[in-house]
Amino acid sequence: MVILKIIFTLAIILFVKTDNLYSEEKEDEMKNGIYIKVGLKDADIVGSDNVVLQSAVDYVAGLGGGTVEIGPGEYQMNDSLHLRSNVNITGAGEKTVLYKCNSFCSPLATDGDYGQEAITPVDPSGFKIGIGVTVADDRSGGFHTTVATIIGEKDGEFIITRPLNADCMVHNNATARTTFPVISGYYVDNVNIENLVVDGNRDNNDHLNGCRGAGIFLYRSNKVYIRKCTTQSYNGDGVSFQQSNDIIIEDCISHHNATLGFHPGSGSQRPVMRNNKSYSNGSDGIFLCWRVRHGLFERNEVYNNGQFGISIGHKDTDNIFRNNLIKGNCKHGVFFRNEPEYTGGHRNILEKNRIINNGTCDQGCGIYINGETHDTTIINNEITDTRSEVDKTQEYGVWVGEKARRVKIEGNIIDGNKDGEVKNDAGEDQVQFSQ
Repeated sequence: MVILKIIFTLAIILFVKTDNLYSEEKEDEMKNGIYIKVGLKDADIVGSDNVVLQSAVDYVAGLGGGTVEIGPGEYQMNDSLHLRSNVNITGAGEKTVLYKCNSFCSPLATDGDYGQEAITPVDPSGFKIGIGVTVADDRSGGFHTTVATIIGEKDGEFIITRPLNADCMVHNNATARTTFPVISGYYVDNVNIENLVVDGNRDNNDHLNGCRGAGIFLYRSNKVYIRKCTTQSYNGDGVSFQQSNDIIIEDCISHHNATLGFHPGSGSQRPVMRNNKSYSNGSDGIFLCWRVRHGLFERNEVYNNGQFGISIGHKDTDNIFRNNLIKGNCKHGVFFRNEPEYTGGHRNILEKNRIINNGTCDQGCGIYINGETHDTTIINNEITDTRSEVDKTQEYGVWVGEKARRVKIEGNIIDGNKDGEVKNDAGEDQVQFSQ
């Protein structure tokens, strides 16, 4: 063990002021592992890009875990900050900004085959070792997109860290782009991220889909706590986590991103989202993708988003939405997507929410229950349109679609909506309604 510690120390001796690692003022932090500060000056590791941040994270991970503090300043991100298990990241609030570099795009000169770990762009000028890259074609979007890091180059062929998830064919417009999550966690556990800003530099970046990227992105990770972070201006989702369990997001802000504000998805169990703000995103404020179950969403503010406030659908079951403000979104405030019974978003509870003034750009309702969705409970909410008669766009407080089953609407304040309180297309035997 002593030999290993010596090796790790020597590996970063040019970056780390080792005489400062064990100062008395850091004693409390050291009780939970090693502590390193990265900054533009007066830090253990001095620098202003993802390389120095990654050096600190990898060093702390190699010694068993601890904390990396990122000091005030703007840090240029030419690749993701790759999280490591048992390493916590903390910043100086709005003064610590991780800023994504401009993206570059080139078509591929030859097919990228499934499982291949190399790409050959037509124009190699924008690619180099150490930069993040996305590889896809017109058919390989979503989960089949590959996001990796370039680790080698020879004669215009670039070696990447992950095998391609799908065939990326020249005749299907295969491309390589320098797009990636600003913070990325694959297969990590027990991580805290807090007190920093992720800026996606949206105007100078191509889009990256939320199944494989976001300002902050997690994949098959567990027990990650994201607190007091802001994700803004990312050309994609603000925060996305896929196939990840026990994720907690508190006191965060996601705004002015191109698509979704928050995107829990693809089998994520027991997420907790509380006291967050999601506003002015291009699509939904909170989008539950597939198989999001047993989650708690409370005291969030979801407003002025370009589509739905909250969207619930494919096998998104047994979640609680409580004490949220859902206001001024383009379409429905809460939307249950059109799913058959065997993949419906069943047994969800909406309780004590304020759902007001939605449908601002395309008439919508406070809550719209589509598909063969069953056992939805709507209790003690305020579902209103508070604007003047000529300005109202929230059509009904609740619209129950014809295929929905066993909907309980009880104890709510539903008034002021443009066309009425409840529109029931499912039949009286399927809706239990009482004020």
